[in-house]
Amino acid sequence: MTISSMTGFSRQNGEFRFEKISFNWFWEVKSVNNKALDIKMKVPSWLDNALALSCKNILMQYFSRGSFALYLDLSSDTANQQLKINEDFLAALVQKAMDLYQNHADVFQKPAVSDLLLVKGVCETEDVVLSEEETALLVKSLLDSFEQACQKLKNDRQAEGEKIRSALSDILQNIAEIVSKAEKFAHAMPEMLKARLLAQLEQLLDNNIQISEERLAQEAVLYVAKADVQEEIDRLKAHIKTAQNLLASNEPVGRRLDFLCQELNREANTTCSKSCDIELTNYGMDLKTLIEQFREQVQNIE
Repeated sequence: MTISSMTGFSRQNGEFRFEKISFNWFWEVKSVNNKALDIKMKVPSWLDNALALSCKNILMQYFSRGSFALYLDLSSDTANQQLKINEDFLAALVQKAMDLYQNHADVFQKPAVSDLLLVKGVCETEDVVLSEEETALLVKSLLDSFEQACQKLKNDRQAEGEKIRSALSDILQNIAEIVSKAEKFAHAMPEMLKARLLAQLEQLLDNNIQISEERLAQEAVLYVAKADVQEEIDRLKAHIKTAQNLLASNEPVGRRLDFLCQELNREANTTCSKSCDIELTNYGMDLKTLIEQFREQVQNIE
């Protein structure tokens, strides 16, 4: 069985080498809770259009919910810059420097090549521009690396999800135990209500209050019906069984479990409102506390 958390982190390194240039990078992918699939991406601007849609499509193959932050750190070695010498300008500069030296040897030193190369405009660097085919190869390698990062993130989220599944199973077990206690109490309730009603009737009759038997029967039925929580308990048991089945599923179940929390809470509220005894009310309050703990954990599930 697999339950996936929506919180996780992964990092994936990669490299790709061309003849004139090599690239190194790392992907970082983080995810946190979100009701839908939300993606924010930070990549070099010159690759944004090439990566954005493809990364989103890859991400959707692995995840259905969560807020994702994608970051690509891409660098290249010094081979990405080519040295370009303006030979015509350098030749003219050399000729001028030699003329000045020959005509004013007493003032000027013999010109050095290193000094001339430092003159602005003699040496320039220019970035290597990737061809369309080279860019496509780089993008493919980046996407392959990103998919590996997604797989790592999925593994990380599943590892965290297993912890959540274990916690949810424990909470469900506690809920089931409280429901079982409430059910036993509910089975004994009719006799309790009968005794309570008889005591109240004796007090009324002692005060010489006249009540018809038909009216007494009607009040008795209404009294018991209002306090009957067996229907709520049956629904609670059914919801617990459904939750257990969902936790054993291999599909994303976060949304369904979240809805189930609402149904569990509704039945617990009704149980409390129909209770005519402090013990049953306490069971209902314990249920509400456990259901809230269950809901908080469910918020982390994909």
